[in-house]
Amino acid sequence: MNTAPDTNAPRHRSWLVLLPLIAFAGLAALFWFRLGSGDPSRIPSALIGRPAPQTALPALDGLTENGKPVPGLDPAAFKGNVSIVNVWASWCVPCHDEAPLLVDLAKDKRIRIVGINYKDKADNARRFLGRYGNPFAAVGTDVNGRASIEWGVYGVPETFLIGRNGTIAYKLVGPITPDNIERVLKPEIEKALKAGA
Repeated sequence: MNTAPDTNAPRHRSWLVLLPLIAFAGLAALFWFRLGSGDPSRIPSALIGRPAPQTALPALDGLTENGKPVPGLDPAAFKGNVSIVNVWASWCVPCHDEAPLLVDLAKDKRIRIVGINYKDKADNARRFLGRYGNPFAAVGTDVNGRASIEWGVYGVPETFLIGRNGTIAYKLVGPITPDNIERVLKPEIEKALKAGA
């Protein structure tokens, strides 16, 4: 009768112990590759192709343009216009970087730029617009963030393109940059303008 210990048993158990670790490392690598390889500004939105949210927002208190109060967000104003809706805040660092690009974009009179001021103080928001210029034809205030949830906002800044029929044609997550304004946003604007012509 042979009572010698089985030397293969510990080796077999060590593979079983390593198997979950190998599986975890493989999944982690897959997730990292999938997240790291994509453009975060191209996160798909379930709202694309659907009507823009019909939530009216009050005007930014005390904001005027040429001596007249700047109106709040009125969803009815989307019909018949190609509109850019930018969700921003004075406390948002990337919003400071994109503000001059929005001011420049507002020179294109074929489009209407609307702002949703997200969880901000009116004084700070007015100072922000005073510093960079006001690109917005209307600014609605979303003090508690509920309207931004309806828009499917992940965080500020985010920008939506609304076609003349009032539906969301495109969503840009993150700040507008010199690269993505030329490469993505302006071509999407041109498509929306041609679609409604």
